[in-house]
Amino acid sequence: MTIAALVFLLGLAVLAVLFFRHAQFGRGPGKGVRERLERSPHFKDGKFHNLSFTPNLAEGHTMRSIVYKRLFKRRPRFRPANALPSVKTDLHSLPPETNVLVWFGHSSYFMQLDRKRFLVDPVFSGRASPVPGTMKAFKGTDIYTAADLPSIDYLLITHDHYDHVDYFTLRALRKKVGQVICGLGVGGHFERWGFPPERIVEKDWYERAELEDGFVVHVEPARHFSGRGFYRNTTLWVSYLLQTPHQKIYIGGDSGYDTHYASVGKRHGPVDLAILDNGQYDAAWRYIHQLPEEALQAARDLQAKRLFPVHSSKFGLANHAWDEPLVNIVELNRSFGIPLVTPLIGEPVNLDDPDQQFRAWWVGLT
Repeated sequence: MTIAALVFLLGLAVLAVLFFRHAQFGRGPGKGVRERLERSPHFKDGKFHNLSFTPNLAEGHTMRSIVYKRLFKRRPRFRPANALPSVKTDLHSLPPETNVLVWFGHSSYFMQLDRKRFLVDPVFSGRASPVPGTMKAFKGTDIYTAADLPSIDYLLITHDHYDHVDYFTLRALRKKVGQVICGLGVGGHFERWGFPPERIVEKDWYERAELEDGFVVHVEPARHFSGRGFYRNTTLWVSYLLQTPHQKIYIGGDSGYDTHYASVGKRHGPVDLAILDNGQYDAAWRYIHQLPEEALQAARDLQAKRLFPVHSSKFGLANHAWDEPLVNIVELNRSFGIPLVTPLIGEPVNLDDPDQQFRAWWVGLT
């Protein structure tokens, strides 16, 4: 029995080693980038750090209580009972002069602006985890594949978590992407996945990438963390202020509420559209995922003309009901009065129409 147990454990260890050697886990920063990140004022003791002290858990919460709640507490309406409604927009046939955004659920979306195509944090594999069969997308939300996308001028990556950087999607998109823009260290993953190094632009907070035809990407802070496999915070998490010839769009990535929003608003505001983290939140980890009322305050800090709340409606990564983020932010917004962008997955958002109306598509769904 003892020998059999040892053999079994050894077999599990071998499988684990082989699993974590899979290409989906990426790799660390290259030598040249490592020298840059070690010079970064945000990199200390081998890791990147947030602008403000950011504990893993908020006061009054423990990992034990969170695990207990996750495993043993009932979570009503954690996943929708039926397939969520969606629209399949033909992205290949969009008129090139159309300025449009198409959301794929969670934090993935396509934007066409002044004849340039942008793609943010695409995840089309149907899961938000490296483990098959886990963290699966809700029914009806996984309607797009890499084949549905036209060529992409710029791929923007906010951080390297699996629900934002999906190996299987990115491998399929590799030949369609012109340039990758990401935080320091994240490019190592893309190099392992076959993206040419000359097409990867890695930036620190407060740096900028000058693009063609008057486009500028300002790389800004976020309050979050990073990591794939066993390593945490060795790559940089970012937000972006995308400045086009006619608009300013803030791409917030994942973030807890902090002073960086007011800083961006002061330096770059007003912002035409703020796309902000609003979902998969919990009071226990509010320092890394803001609550709905904080997303609204962040939009106000940014001097945003419209707010698009994302990070919801595709994966269940927190304990709240699947539609709670949308229900709560709409109710709380009665006190803020910020025009909200709440499209169906796949529904075109006209970026030239600040008065475009959206129906509350989640109302009445179970």
